Amino acid sequence: MGVPAFYRWLAEKYPLVVVDVIEEEPVVIEGVKIPVDTSRPNPNNIEYDNLYLDMNGIIHPCFHPEDRPSPTSFDEVFQCMFDYIDRLFVMVRPRKLLYMAIDGVAPRAKMNQQRSRRFRAAKDAADAAAEEERLREEFEREGRKLPPKESSQTFDSNVITPGTEFMAVLSLALQYYIHLRLNYDPGWKKIKDADLIMLALATHEVHFSILREIVFTPGQQDKCFLCGQIGHLAAVCEGKVKRKAGEFDEKSNDVAVPRKPYQFLNIWILREYLEYEFRIPSPPFEIDMERIVDDFIFICFFVGNDFLPHMPTLEIREGAINLLMAVYKKEFMVLDGYLTDGSKPNLNRVEHFIQAVGSYEDKIFQKRARLHQRQAERIKREKAYARRGDDVEPQNQPESMVAVARFHGSRLASAPTPSPYQDHRTHSQTSDGKGSSVQRHKVARFSSTANIGAAIVEAENSLEIEVHENKEELKTKLKELLREKSDVFNSKNHEEDKVKLGEPGWKERYYEEKFSAKTLEEMEEIRRDVVLRYTEGLCWVMHYYYEGVCSWQWFYPYHYAPFASDLKDLGQLDISFELGSPFKPFNQLLGVFPAASSHALPVHYRKLMTDPNSPIIDFYPTDFEVDMNGKRYAWQGIAKLPFIDEARLLAEVRKIEHTLTEEEARRNSMMFDMLFVSSSHSLSESIYLLDNYCKQLTDKERAEFKERINPELSDGMNGFLSPCAGDTHPPIFRSPVVSMEDILANEVICAIYRLPDPHKHITLPLAGVIFPKKTVDQGDLKPEPNFMARRLWEEALGE
Repeated sequence: MGVPAFYRWLAEKYPLVVVDVIEEEPVVIEGVKIPVDTSRPNPNNIEYDNLYLDMNGIIHPCFHPEDRPSPTSFDEVFQCMFDYIDRLFVMVRPRKLLYMAIDGVAPRAKMNQQRSRRFRAAKDAADAAAEEERLREEFEREGRKLPPKESSQTFDSNVITPGTEFMAVLSLALQYYIHLRLNYDPGWKKIKDADLIMLALATHEVHFSILREIVFTPGQQDKCFLCGQIGHLAAVCEGKVKRKAGEFDEKSNDVAVPRKPYQFLNIWILREYLEYEFRIPSPPFEIDMERIVDDFIFICFFVGNDFLPHMPTLEIREGAINLLMAVYKKEFMVLDGYLTDGSKPNLNRVEHFIQAVGSYEDKIFQKRARLHQRQAERIKREKAYARRGDDVEPQNQPESMVAVARFHGSRLASAPTPSPYQDHRTHSQTSDGKGSSVQRHKVARFSSTANIGAAIVEAENSLEIEVHENKEELKTKLKELLREKSDVFNSKNHEEDKVKLGEPGWKERYYEEKFSAKTLEEMEEIRRDVVLRYTEGLCWVMHYYYEGVCSWQWFYPYHYAPFASDLKDLGQLDISFELGSPFKPFNQLLGVFPAASSHALPVHYRKLMTDPNSPIIDFYPTDFEVDMNGKRYAWQGIAKLPFIDEARLLAEVRKIEHTLTEEEARRNSMMFDMLFVSSSHSLSESIYLLDNYCKQLTDKERAEFKERINPELSDGMNGFLSPCAGDTHPPIFRSPVVSMEDILANEVICAIYRLPDPHKHITLPLAGVIFPKKTVDQGDLKPEPNFMARRLWEEALGE
């Protein structure tokens, strides 16, 4: 469930659901790294059968890792990914199945969000490049050396989208990694390889944990300006500059950056909390907790998800989920049943519930306006104070408080005293009238030839250190400048809030400003359509969570959601969907990519995005409005991009599909899931027999043939197997990563895996499941941790 702040709210409100992961680290003996033996018991005192990896959440961080320099090649990304997966595998140690899920083509409902993110990423990258160029010119005018900009294969993270060349190579790299581990790691021998909180609840599977990196780690920003290392600030730096591996430290791996810790979020504990949270005194009928769980999932859709914008009424940081739960319990006695039945919402009951939420809107908006006003005034005061502090330097400033920039790479007073032979550089700065500074260096004189040689080496080292420091300062300045530019409080043309939620007439102003309604009649017509589309969205998302996609073509065609009080007459709406079919990968790329990422598409497809005469050039604006919509930072705003007209796009694609090469056509097709097992696995004989049988079939027969998996041989996994297109068991597996060796004497076999036939999702724990011993009691329920948020919804409820 792609809702910002949801995980944090959950962990703060229900603290027992999260448990810190105990990690075993590899040991180094006489310079040799000894990996963790994952066949041994899990140190977290819990054994897991299966590990599901959302590979998107692994690939993106590996483009911008925190524990090593940013990669410049795909090979470096892959090595980072292998390390990442190794670490997760050591934490969980699955005994039956490792499932690596790489994103396929998304339904249109998701593509709109992907389009917004990728256009914003391209715009932000262009802004950052322009700002960096300006800073480089500024440094150059001041005579400060910088390393040249490196060319990089990873300059555009938008390539992490199905159909690109990167994703095709990634698939090969992951197959190599799987073969590597299944061949050589004993913890993998019996393994098959093939927003999750709400999806985890929706499974009604009790024994379920979500592995998550801790997002807010104290001190994670404590990076020293002088030495570039994390863990201390410059004021306490010992003045030791890290050793460098390249000419400009471009690939140094010497600095040990603390890795972010992980937590398990245990679903069975969350279910216990919800059982307490939704206790309803004197209910009109016997409560079915499984139905309550389904309703909880549904009501959380109103604060936003990957497919619908959140209602302006509801903000998680203001206690919106607490409000939704409180209203649900309050109205349950008169609802006459649950809001949902599996994947189907009962729209009459949903209307009653959301109208009850909407009755508090005036109070919520009035309170929010007062809080925002106080926040804006406080921020303005702080910024004014900061500006005055910059202009007036305090007299008799303590040495420990002297600005880090004053040292500019020299040793701090607390550092060890340098020897007489070390280079003492002082950086006195004089103004040239334009704000630039001139750095003067004192060069020691030496009499002997040996000392002259030492001085040259010292000077070269000093230059390298200076270049490194300048590079780090450039990065720091760039980051600060971009953040400052994104803060609306720094804008001279501060966007006026014309809607003024909470003041009389707010609803009319909302539809006028956000939906361009001109008259009351037009406003009502738009409101009815917005309510219809939003209600369709609620039904679509619920079906997606419980049964899968019910329409590949459906999407919410507005940038904004209706108010809770707008959702009326829902029972009269005609909600139906046509399944349709997914886009081909290249069509999706055309639908979500900005023109700046056109390099990832075949030549003729690029022209559709970049040629001024392209019939669909209007789909690819280089500049577009970002509505801040009451938010503070630019990245929180709403990118008002035109929605893709599917018929126009597909009509143009049909004219150029014949130009694709064989390799491009393969990338533009639907790929199969692959199953890999060790030759010692109980499924291996079945795969060998399947492959031998299918050798006598025609290519067409082979492509259509599938055999049901015997669950007794697969540790309970169902589905079908089909033969691979290539060699099921290649004796040698070639490495697609230049720096890694081929696998000789390969003992891994593969088959195509096909999902079981579709069936109705059973919204109950499996028969015979053993529930864990309960650990949560009434005393573990905590009030809303954010006091202001609690007051907001309590005042709305009149409590």
